[in-house]
Amino acid sequence: MSSPAALEGAAAAAAALRSVLSRAHQAAERAGRRPEMVRIVAVSKTKPVAVVRGVYDAGHRCFGENYVQELLDKAPQLPMDIEWHFIGNLQSNKVKSLLAGVPNLDMVESVDDEKIANRLDSVVASLGRKPLKVLVQVNTSGEESKYGVDPSGCVELAKHVKMGCPNLVFSGLMTIGMLDYSSTPENFRTLAKCRTEVCKELGISEEQCELSMGMSADFEQAIEMGSTNVRVGSTIFGAREYPNKNKT
Repeated sequence: MSSPAALEGAAAAAAALRSVLSRAHQAAERAGRRPEMVRIVAVSKTKPVAVVRGVYDAGHRCFGENYVQELLDKAPQLPMDIEWHFIGNLQSNKVKSLLAGVPNLDMVESVDDEKIANRLDSVVASLGRKPLKVLVQVNTSGEESKYGVDPSGCVELAKHVKMGCPNLVFSGLMTIGMLDYSSTPENFRTLAKCRTEVCKELGISEEQCELSMGMSADFEQAIEMGSTNVRVGSTIFGAREYPNKNKT
């Protein structure tokens, strides 16, 4: 049985989801885009399963997590038709447990070097999983604290994933903007420029290359600037709770 607080949190998150979906729809229309071309990833890190379930029961199916262990804990307690996105920094030694423990992992958004791409590729093959969708993470802000390949290296990494990793599906590019959002438009423009270069090099259309950019504070602007995948956490689930900061 879920606690009254969890049930209340689930109801609040479901209502917040509806507001986010409406705002995303309007942002797409303002930009002359079809709203169904934008995916909302509900990022549920630090939130209990009961609250995630409330958003699921409201009809949502795409969720994201930042920590491997948290995703391994939650996924088995929730329905299998959820499409999980892993959006945190992924260490090579965690890849096998992640892919084996979350059979409905739909996408890894945070491939930032050839080593992690190669590890994902080999583990997908060893487990007999269907090819895994991945995004190449680009550090568009130049901050040393951020993960991601430098924009100058994104073409080569995308080419490696597409040409050298047969068990991965190169699906596009991802970035995390500056935390104070002061240079968000520049970050988004940089990622869009990277997409143009990647698509030219790979000989694919821009429709075949997703842009994952935009979070709670800037997802509407991101959609207006071309994002196909926005990662919304606190605006749906409320402020994050960190009882234990030693998670990996």
